[in-house]
Amino acid sequence: MRRIGVRGCTLAVGVLIGAVAPVQAEETGVAGIHSWVKVGRKTCLVDHFHSGSGSGKTRSLAERQAIQSWADFTAWEYGSTWGRYTLAASKKMTCEQGNSWACFVEARPCKSR
Repeated sequence: MRRIGVRGCTLAVGVLIGAVAPVQAEETGVAGIHSWVKVGRKTCLVDHFHSGSGSGKTRSLAERQAIQSWADFTAWEYGSTWGRYTLAASKKMTCEQGNSWACFVEARPCKSR
């Protein structure tokens, strides 16, 4: 029988930790404080909304910035699996034009699965 030694064990533990780390990085665990509901092929927060805002020379630019604001904060708080606006439920966006466009978005975070 061959001995692995301390270096071999250290390498094996490092590989195992490295293999698990990306999965853990996608979920912060904070979403667990809210109630969840299945919506088709998605899992969504029952009644907790996140919001985002953006502004720009055009309505389209302001909308994109508001959505990105929503996605960035949601991913920061819950992890990247929750931060996809395309999967969100109960989306609502309002925009108004002054000297520039300003948009505000709110939606319930969802993840696929």
